[in-house]
Amino acid sequence: MKKAIVIILSVAMAAHVYANSTRSVKVKGRHGTGAAYREQVSPQAGLVRIEQFPRTGRASTLPAPQIGGATSIGNNVYQKASSRKWIVLEAKYQTFDRWTDQLNFTWHVMLETKSATEKDNTQKIAPYSYYTVSVSYLNIPRGTHAASVCLPPACLERFGEPKAIGIVVTNQKGEMVAGDVVSEIKGIKAHPKSIEEAFWNDKNIMEHQNENGERTVEQRQGLLDRSKTIWALVNPNDYEQVVQ
Repeated sequence: MKKAIVIILSVAMAAHVYANSTRSVKVKGRHGTGAAYREQVSPQAGLVRIEQFPRTGRASTLPAPQIGGATSIGNNVYQKASSRKWIVLEAKYQTFDRWTDQLNFTWHVMLETKSATEKDNTQKIAPYSYYTVSVSYLNIPRGTHAASVCLPPACLERFGEPKAIGIVVTNQKGEMVAGDVVSEIKGIKAHPKSIEEAFWNDKNIMEHQNENGERTVEQRQGLLDRSKTIWALVNPNDYEQVVQ
């Protein structure tokens, strides 16, 4: 089955950054630098630059911050509480207008089941799990900011580490102002030329079935904006107001 998965996931997706501001020349970060994709970004959309992209794999996992306090059921109900880790995806971005009314970050995250930390051979789980969520920030001053989403420990334990991550940033008018894709999955290349070629828009990937008619990618729920998790208490001033 692995061989069939690799073959299907080898659908051609050209390398290079697919979106950034038309006034931005480079996208810089941990995963390298690429030429800006200009055709899909409005010249009037405002300048946004992603300075640091989220990390894939084990590097994106963190133990939850410990908050002291009494509870009625006692501490550490879960036997492995101290060893459980969250998937915490963080991006650093920069704005250049004096004020930006609103920015919408749409996240696309693919977990790879074979990297799950608590494998259960009695259950048949799709090789890849796909998550998506949109988070909107308001009243963003000029400067450097952070955007982040999280998955609780059970997702890491059951469905694996994030191996492909995409972000699309749009303004209040719905115009794309920045974006990129990073990937460790063979066949899902980083930095496609256009948003249409990004992995979540490719039916050959998202709707693929193996030789037994079983889906290779299963869409799941649970990707959370950081403000809805314990991580909201960590460096709160790095994040702007979230639309509720």
